[in-house]
Amino acid sequence: MTDKEKNDDKKPKKSVECCGYPVSIFFIVVNEFCERFSYYGMRAVLVLYFRYFLRWDDDLATSIYHAFVALCYLTPILGAIVADSWLGKFKTIIYLSIVYAIGQVIMAVSAIHDITDTNRDGTPDNMAVHVALAMIGLILIALGTGGIKPCVSAFGGDQFEDHQARQRSTFFSVFYLCINAGSLLSTLITPILRGQECGIHSTQKCYPLAFGVPAALMVVSLVVFIAGSGMYVKAAPKGNIMLDVSKCIGFAIKNRFRHRSSKYPKREHWLDWADEKYDKLLIAQIKMVLKVLFLYIPLPMFWTLFDQKGSRWTLQATTMDGTFGTLVLQPDQMQTVNPILILTLVPIMDRVVYPLIRKCGFNFTPLKRMTVGMFLAAMAFVSAALVQIQIDKTLPVFPSSTQSQLKVVNMGSAQLQINIPPNTPVLLGSLQASEDYMTFDTPDITVSLNTNPVINKTFTLSLGQRQTLIIPSDPNAMYLTKDLTSKPEQGNNAVRFVNGMTTALNVSNVALINPSDVSNNTLVPQGSRTFTITDGGQSCQFSAQFGFGGAYTFLIPSTLSWTENCGGSIVRVEDIQPNTVHMALQIPQYFLITAGEVVFSVTGLEFSYSQAPSNMKAVLQAGWLLTVAVGNFIVLIVAELAKLPDKWAEYVLFASLLVAVCIIFSIMAYFYTYIDPAEIEAKFKENKELEPDEKEAKESKAIEMETHKTLQNQDDETKMTKI
Repeated sequence: MTDKEKNDDKKPKKSVECCGYPVSIFFIVVNEFCERFSYYGMRAVLVLYFRYFLRWDDDLATSIYHAFVALCYLTPILGAIVADSWLGKFKTIIYLSIVYAIGQVIMAVSAIHDITDTNRDGTPDNMAVHVALAMIGLILIALGTGGIKPCVSAFGGDQFEDHQARQRSTFFSVFYLCINAGSLLSTLITPILRGQECGIHSTQKCYPLAFGVPAALMVVSLVVFIAGSGMYVKAAPKGNIMLDVSKCIGFAIKNRFRHRSSKYPKREHWLDWADEKYDKLLIAQIKMVLKVLFLYIPLPMFWTLFDQKGSRWTLQATTMDGTFGTLVLQPDQMQTVNPILILTLVPIMDRVVYPLIRKCGFNFTPLKRMTVGMFLAAMAFVSAALVQIQIDKTLPVFPSSTQSQLKVVNMGSAQLQINIPPNTPVLLGSLQASEDYMTFDTPDITVSLNTNPVINKTFTLSLGQRQTLIIPSDPNAMYLTKDLTSKPEQGNNAVRFVNGMTTALNVSNVALINPSDVSNNTLVPQGSRTFTITDGGQSCQFSAQFGFGGAYTFLIPSTLSWTENCGGSIVRVEDIQPNTVHMALQIPQYFLITAGEVVFSVTGLEFSYSQAPSNMKAVLQAGWLLTVAVGNFIVLIVAELAKLPDKWAEYVLFASLLVAVCIIFSIMAYFYTYIDPAEIEAKFKENKELEPDEKEAKESKAIEMETHKTLQNQDDETKMTKI
């Protein structure tokens, strides 16, 4: 370490000011905006990356998502210890930001299809490579974002002098605004980037771009922070109070266990067993902290529900319609409702709701507010369950493993009556399909056509599958084709074409279709799509409008009109109904969960700050972050153990658990006595018991004073006698 660095560590220099504010905070604010953009942008598309790129099921995608979030809220404790005890805030931010940026870059690389060979359906051939890279990237990101979390805001506060209290308050307001601005913009932008198509050998959703932009922003964040290095006030590490607290608690437990014999006098509190080694004021402060931490025990359940916005609720949105007039929202963009509502509700609650409650004479204490916040979060999940019930009503009923389903399509020019026992006969006109799928409990069926002569043909259906019976112009050549047995993923639409002509056709972006054949399903996004059909010498175009999550079969007749626009000749058959439940129905649940967050989280931080000793506010902050981590671990347990067949039932389960915890917390809050830590500390210092050596010194001094006073009196008497 150079002499300059030593001086910087021991004696921080005064920051350069502009308009009363340190210039250095500009770099810190920009750094925070870019970092939050990077984190929330990556997290917004993360569960869909797990679900549709790594091909994990809903439960595994949810579990890994919440394991990552939990790790992000465990690592701040490590970051605080490293910064306060060893490296200092500045170096900790630099080193962990480098780790953070590397993690984001690795995540972007993990999403590139072409780093491994791809299968015919476009999925990576060696998925283990992508999974390994993703896990390494997420661990590094969790270490980086969590490690710098407790350092950046505190480092910003270090830049202000004692006389800049007003400016410091403004800085924290701007700092909080940057967090929400970064979150809002990133959750709007990265889903759009994800929705693009990219690739070299195969075209897929562009997760590399969705992760790459946050990675670039993290690099920018690091560069901006380093650029302000010469202007920062860099306070030296002063030791970590969390370590002192841990050591004191550990010593008390160990000492109590050592002196568990009944011959030792009992102590009023188990922490008093630490007074042989630790200052009584420290012990009293730890008692205050433990009293608040005890109240934290039920709190993780709130975060269990709250953080499912980015997992279960995003997956729910993939089965909904995101068309808002001319604006089309992606499922992961619904998360932007949360930061928008936060910026709206915080001032409304502070300026309108709380003052109104006080005017009505209600004592709306912080713990009562937190109880209301937990109840609102539970109601949010009840709302989500009601939305899920509406979604389930619109989902197609697919066959069980012992059933088969069949649809019939008449590609001929004459009307046909089709009889497939035990179902009722179906009358189909030219280029017409049966309205619904017919369900069969046995695989073997006999199809009868009312042609002259009557045609009877036997087919064996695949169990657990949907199929379509195509009847071409020559009914004797009828054939089966396999249909989808699940909704198209990510709100896309599945389209396929039936070629009723005698020549091969090429449909743009689909495939070459042989005569009397059916193309494979091709996924197309929501919106308008134009297709070009060619037979080698002739071509025509037609357009179709698509919603979210539908499946369609386009019938190309043998009498196709080769005009510029041949859409009038082509018939569209709906195999799977598109999503009809609108994403707007998620707004009430987002409103309730955000209102709960404002009442619960903001109040909880305020309560923790007011009830914590002056030197232990960081300890309670660490405890608060720990409740978030535990809450996400609870999601893992419930998601893996509950295994409920219906998603709405899982939402009701979470809501019920939170209501039960809410009742327990309200009872604990009823018996809690609010304190003023500053007043207690002041009284404790005044009434502090003296140590034995201090008592002896005090008594000695008292005797000396008394002797001096006696001699003085005797001297005065002598003088009076002389007079």
